Amino acid sequence: MARVLQVASEIAPLVKTGGLADVVGALPGALAPLGWQMDSLVPGYPAVMAALTGAQVLAEWPDLLGHPARLVAGQAAGLSLIALDIPKLYQRAGGPYLNPEGRDWPDNDLRFAALCMAAARIAGGDGGPVPDLLHLHDWQAGLTPVYMAALGARQPTVMTIHNIAFHGLTGGERLKALALPEAGFTLDGFEYYGHISALKAALVGASALTTVSPTYAQELTTPEFGMGLDGVIRARAGVLTGILNGVDTQVWNPATDAAIRPYATPAGKGANRRLLRREFGLRAQPGPLCIVVSRLSDQKGLDLLLQALPALTEGGGQLALLGSGDRRLENAWLDAAAGHADISVRIGYDEGLAHRMFAGGDAVLVPSRFEPCGLTQLYGLRYGTLPVVARTGGLADTVIHANEAALMAGVATGITHQPGDPSALAHALAQLCTLWADRPTRARLQRNAMKHPVGWEASAPRYAALYNSLTPEAK
Repeated sequence: MARVLQVASEIAPLVKTGGLADVVGALPGALAPLGWQMDSLVPGYPAVMAALTGAQVLAEWPDLLGHPARLVAGQAAGLSLIALDIPKLYQRAGGPYLNPEGRDWPDNDLRFAALCMAAARIAGGDGGPVPDLLHLHDWQAGLTPVYMAALGARQPTVMTIHNIAFHGLTGGERLKALALPEAGFTLDGFEYYGHISALKAALVGASALTTVSPTYAQELTTPEFGMGLDGVIRARAGVLTGILNGVDTQVWNPATDAAIRPYATPAGKGANRRLLRREFGLRAQPGPLCIVVSRLSDQKGLDLLLQALPALTEGGGQLALLGSGDRRLENAWLDAAAGHADISVRIGYDEGLAHRMFAGGDAVLVPSRFEPCGLTQLYGLRYGTLPVVARTGGLADTVIHANEAALMAGVATGITHQPGDPSALAHALAQLCTLWADRPTRARLQRNAMKHPVGWEASAPRYAALYNSLTPEAK
């Protein structure tokens, strides 16, 4: 069996801030039947080190970018993990990127450069089984090709762009501290307007690039969505592939989900809806109970949703929101909930509550300005919770809009709208309330949604085919 090392800053269910962790946690199981054994290199956060079983030290390095480090291999949550154990960098309160006050750790550049250096050393044979290929995720793994080149490791690398908005920038004066070659600090290398860009390092240095939906792959080549790197993407368009994310259909399975009571079938929605209203303190209303489970950020369009909410509440609808992020948006949503009986907000994240929300919600709202793939709309499809989404990125690739033609053909699975436009979002919410009142159409949409494929059955073979094309000698 060929071996791949994936390198990532988070992995579900151990450390999660968003969809990146879900994908990193699901890929090993999806690819194993296709002939690829996947080990996952992640930072040795407290949750990771506590979860490891059968721990074995693969390597001890007295100096990894100025810090003593160990590679510790083990199993956790059914995953084969390699943890980079540097207590001074990773054993901290707070999250993987932010301190307890919600600010970026000031040494994030060093923390994730160390992860990349460790990946390069593994590729070079200094610590554990040598992989045939490395799969890198987002900027936190972006410097790996640079370090591999410096060490003479020649395995192919795949970089997956989960969100190009985050470049991993740090000052050019950090070259020496991060052990980066001055020769790479150029327009054709990892230099970006006088800064080091970890993401750009992988965009120019990886053997192949992927992103998480076909539409987002096209969008990345444009100035509107390329976030200043569209020229780099266009130059490497020949090695860029859009592969849709999937979800773990065992974890997100309405027939066996331990977090919910009645099953999330159309017939079970009524009981789950009543339970969810009780949990959020919402009264009974005739319209749809909508949910939002999201980071609170402008990218996610949640400021636009605040503007469009009257179209939902005036149509008899309600909203239950679970999320955290931008303090300005957190406060704005708390104010909205305080001022309206049909809006309820929980700041934070609770995995069990998220499952109950998809089980009891009638629609999930994803009004993103841009969305590389998105997973919440896939959870919604799985649980018969109709997605109302902006027509961008992976949202456009996964939801079939309930226009007249799709309704007549019996294929509609949700509602889409123009991104970035509160008026278009308000129109979509009004359409949802109208469709909700039509019971036969509502039930048909729910059935269509639950039949829509959302797992890795189609996407995992595309990753395996890409791996195979890059490593013909490994098969």
